[in-house]
Amino acid sequence: MPADQMSNANKPLSADGKTYHVETKWGQVANRILTVGDPQRARLIAKNLDKVVFEHQSHRGILTITGVYKRLPVSIVAIGMGLSMMDFFVREVRMVVRGPLSIIRLGSCGSICAARTGDVIVASGAFGIATNYLFYARESAEPYVLWPTVLPDRNLTDCLTACVSQKIDGGADHVFHGEVGNADGFYGAQGRIGGDFYDANGELLRRIHDTHPKAAALEMESHMLLHLASISTGPDGSAPQSVRAACALVVFADRTGNAFISPEKSAQTYTDISVAVLDALVLDAPTHSSSMHPTEGSVWEGEL
Repeated sequence: MPADQMSNANKPLSADGKTYHVETKWGQVANRILTVGDPQRARLIAKNLDKVVFEHQSHRGILTITGVYKRLPVSIVAIGMGLSMMDFFVREVRMVVRGPLSIIRLGSCGSICAARTGDVIVASGAFGIATNYLFYARESAEPYVLWPTVLPDRNLTDCLTACVSQKIDGGADHVFHGEVGNADGFYGAQGRIGGDFYDANGELLRRIHDTHPKAAALEMESHMLLHLASISTGPDGSAPQSVRAACALVVFADRTGNAFISPEKSAQTYTDISVAVLDALVLDAPTHSSSMHPTEGSVWEGEL
């Protein structure tokens, strides 16, 4: 249940300015954000911060941790899984942060390229994979719709690539680039076959490669993040883009070799890569500026 009475059905905010799903308000979220799915992973990453100054978990399970890293305010937000959770997160932090947002998603994926478990795929773009319900109504021949590619921010992606290549065990040979397919589910729309449901997805992976020859991975959030960043141009589309985004994905499942990462390898890779993502946020935007969220009245006031 929501903790506070909301005042507006179109843009729900509490009397003190908290958003509905994320439950944060002005001064609690930084301009630089690392987002993950798993709240346990977020708390582990937060151990790399010089100091934690704010932590809150909403009634929807979204965990926000804000702290200081290399004398700059940074937030780590665990959102859960899927398109809707990414939508809640990006739109609602945009409501309560002044100035540009830099968001890096650190997630997991299934590789459909040469990357193996424990490698990292930095997204050169992301496209959507949506279940086509008209197919099941016998009104369409294709069971899945493949949406066009959306690009990440180039500078943020370059910073991310450089930092990950320095931190990952084995170096740049274990960092891959490619387009990421963002499915609307974990099973059918990612081409996992078998089971109890008529998913009609036996040809889906082939179709993905035919339509998107640079496809490298499958997951459930990156396309929504990049899409929202690309349309962060105000209600009439005329303002400068206010959200920039990039994505780094650890390969958990090798879909071509049918292998899954070990818990030990997963923990070690995330330990290394989380520092790289924090470093990339600093490298991309190393200084304060008048356009950033004001320090006065924020949770990081007096901490930098």
